[in-house]
Amino acid sequence: MAGETDSGRPAPGAVLARIAGAIGIAAEGVALSLGLAVVGIILIALGLKSMGAILVLVAIPIALFFRDPDRYPARTENVVISGADGKITDISDVSFPGSTGRLCHRVSVFMSPLNVHVNRAPVGGEVTIVEHTAGEFRAAFRDDASEHNERNLIAMTDASGRMFAMMQVAGYLARRIVCRLRARDRIQAGQRIGLIMFGSRVDHFFPSEYRVTVSLGQRVRAGESIIGAIEQ
Repeated sequence: MAGETDSGRPAPGAVLARIAGAIGIAAEGVALSLGLAVVGIILIALGLKSMGAILVLVAIPIALFFRDPDRYPARTENVVISGADGKITDISDVSFPGSTGRLCHRVSVFMSPLNVHVNRAPVGGEVTIVEHTAGEFRAAFRDDASEHNERNLIAMTDASGRMFAMMQVAGYLARRIVCRLRARDRIQAGQRIGLIMFGSRVDHFFPSEYRVTVSLGQRVRAGESIIGAIEQ
């Protein structure tokens, strides 16, 4: 069975995923936060109370950073859902990534270290491209961050063949981008697709036939907030 070893026991990754689901944090944060907490408790039990307490206290904000609440979009048809929690920092018309002359809307969401950092799919469909590009670690809210920073491009098409893209951009503090998708994966709108460590940014690219439904400075929630829609 998937997620099990040859002995029939759950694979380490499956175990982490189960623990993560039970305590409501992303799997990437389970080993780090729980590991610190367990070591801290052991130190306290051994009499090293101050050192143990410090480790337990450090584990708490780490667990909060990796929190992964359930989200359910109210609509999925003919809408684009925010792939990130945070603040809208840019709305502009640009060329679709990798194309020349094909204009689209770009809506950028900046995530501070206090936001939920789990990213979600903006639309349902099929992943066509997953492309990582090494780069710098400038402040993620800068306009040129998506051109110079460490980033990961995810392109996709919906059931009507319309093209969308989402770019995970590392920020000044971020040093790791997690993407759980590969080309030809099928995805659902609002599905968890990865995360970015600490302050970072997500750019959404969607067709010009959609109307942008958010404004600069507005706060949005991944998997819930609608940032673009086609009026019926």
